[in-house]
Amino acid sequence: MRLWFAAAVLLVAAAAPGQQPPPMSTVIVPVVGSVTGAGNVRWRTDVELRNDAGSQVTVMLTMPAAPEANFVMLPLDPGATVRFNDVASALGVDNGLSPLVVQTNNRRSATISAIAYGTRGNDVFPPQPIAISYGSTYFPVRVLRELSFSDEFRTNVGLANLGDAPAEFTLALQRVAGRNVAVTRVSLLPNTLWHMSIQSAFPLITNGDHFAVVVETASPQTYVYASVIENATNTARFVQPAFGVSPEQAQ
Repeated sequence: MRLWFAAAVLLVAAAAPGQQPPPMSTVIVPVVGSVTGAGNVRWRTDVELRNDAGSQVTVMLTMPAAPEANFVMLPLDPGATVRFNDVASALGVDNGLSPLVVQTNNRRSATISAIAYGTRGNDVFPPQPIAISYGSTYFPVRVLRELSFSDEFRTNVGLANLGDAPAEFTLALQRVAGRNVAVTRVSLLPNTLWHMSIQSAFPLITNGDHFAVVVETASPQTYVYASVIENATNTARFVQPAFGVSPEQAQ
């Protein structure tokens, strides 16, 4: 049984005896982690939850692509806020990345914000907000735009499969909309995350700016993102995909 599904069972079981279990909401933070990257920069993610509902809710956090992760379940009073500094470490992950699944025993989710930032020694680099997936994010075609890999910038691409079956992805690198420069394919097992540099996905491409990566998959419960990092400052820019367009419309 998947960890986040087992956690959902516990969340429903938390309802008072004799009461009808309330509907649950599930929200995905595409990636959180605690990991050391290029230049010995330690990347972390902070997450904040706020209960904007008029009654107490129970919230559960899981990292399904990190096998060693624990889960956290906690009550939130109306108007209450809780913040997890370095949420991956709070869930027992010392070195790893995963989507974060946030489940609430209410039709309305807790309001969620997430930021990623790098540290090195006493230096803390500027934080970058991570876009939150409150609704369905599945479209057969998704596009990551304005990507770079050069002396000034580096780019990482992330693919996540939170489904029950393996997922096949096709990635096409484009300089001009509809014209593929290179194509690669990635297969992901259930509850896994693929997070790699763009050069690892397209090793024959040496450098460039203003690229797009068109991602196609027939598998639901999949998530796509990218991050562009300025080498000089280690300032990251989270890239959310555009949905529902064909490769010819990507620009």
